Amino acid sequence: VQLQACGGGLVQAGGSLRLSCAASGRTFRRYAVGWFRQAPGKEREFVSAISASGGSTYYTDSVKGRFTISRDNAKNTVYLQMNSLRPEDTAVYYCAAQGRSYVLTTPHNYDYWGQGTLVTVSS
Repeated sequence: VQLQACGGGLVQAGGSLRLSCAASGRTFRRYAVGWFRQAPGKEREFVSAISASGGSTYYTDSVKGRFTISRDNAKNTVYLQMNSLRPEDTAVYYCAAQGRSYVLTTPHNYDYWGQGTLVTVSS
């Protein structure tokens, strides 16, 4: 599976962005997908994840109520709608896919990673 993340950019605090993670391969629907982010000088952290079927979603506490993850398996794409953005959301955002663990919040459980897209939120 190859993943390509896009949709990042520069936005003012309070604004919105929608990230997309497009995948190659007909088996994409078998994989859970997660979004992670890494700010300068910080470790990569979990943001959100969605199960293979799309029936279960997960969010880190700091983005609950502001971010929404969804997927369209017909288009092999996962989306992360980010609203009410804050300067502390500034980071490179990565999407990742895995099909071997029910634990979706740990980066080490993911086998496939996209290249990252930069989100910058100005105050």
